[in-house]
Amino acid sequence: MTMPAFPVPLQVLDPRFAPVAQGAGELEQLCTGAVWSEGPVWLQETGELLWSDIPNDRMLCWHAQRGMTVWRERVEFTNGHVREADGSLLHCSHGQRAVVRTRFDAQMNVMRDDVLASHYQGRRLNSPNDVVVKRDGSIWFTDPPYGILSDHEGHKADSELGDCYVFRLDPASGALRIVSDFVVEPNGLAFSPDESVLYVSDTSAALRTDGGGHHHIVAFDVIGGQDLANPRIFAVVSPGLADGLRVDVHGFVYTSSADSVQVYHPDGTRIGRIAVPEKVGNVCFGGPGGDELFICASMSLYRIRLNTRGATA
Repeated sequence: MTMPAFPVPLQVLDPRFAPVAQGAGELEQLCTGAVWSEGPVWLQETGELLWSDIPNDRMLCWHAQRGMTVWRERVEFTNGHVREADGSLLHCSHGQRAVVRTRFDAQMNVMRDDVLASHYQGRRLNSPNDVVVKRDGSIWFTDPPYGILSDHEGHKADSELGDCYVFRLDPASGALRIVSDFVVEPNGLAFSPDESVLYVSDTSAALRTDGGGHHHIVAFDVIGGQDLANPRIFAVVSPGLADGLRVDVHGFVYTSSADSVQVYHPDGTRIGRIAVPEKVGNVCFGGPGGDELFICASMSLYRIRLNTRGATA
């Protein structure tokens, strides 16, 4: 079945974005049928894109020849994903309130799942949401409350931590520590290409009906490779929220919003916009050349080819 394409979805708002938009492809709707699409991650070995359909408690898979299939069911409401250097897949599990690692064999068959982090100082995490891996192998993740607020995307429960944090998991010792409590409800996160800056979205406005909360991205300086300092508001995203985000090789930040993927220069200027006909949840770079931006938006998965590559997938 031929899926629709949406011509000329790119808006260049600053000339610095023009080279990325030059020769870009159409926005393609690759498939649809989810309830809420999140957490895309590219598998280079198999040419597949995995993502979460959180309320349906399953992970979906898209392949250019096979289209959309169900990759795994009863996954305990996974959200964000990232690959490690050895090819293992990290999941943020709302249901297990944990960061989980899936290991594969040489044929990319699932071997086993291991829980890497589920408690901090004896107390259960809230519901890990998104995760990135630094080049030193350390695992950084956000822990907002969304998986414990109801049974829709997890299991309703009280918070044992009493707050929401950004965590760092040490790859050698397994030690888990808080690196920031500045962001009210931390969600998506991504490092700059040189890993000197960590961007974290604050979606504390998501469930507010009184106009309160935040819908912005916070930038932190990464100090000594292990600590965060100098938090500042990088960009206020509207309409909607900066949920998931990724960074390309130029350091441009690609983030979700209610009607588009918005693109920001490292100086905080909004330089581009990719219009999407559904609410965007998250994005990732992938494809054989790393130049395809995959977009999880509500019920569907979209793709657009850009004249750039992701700093990471």
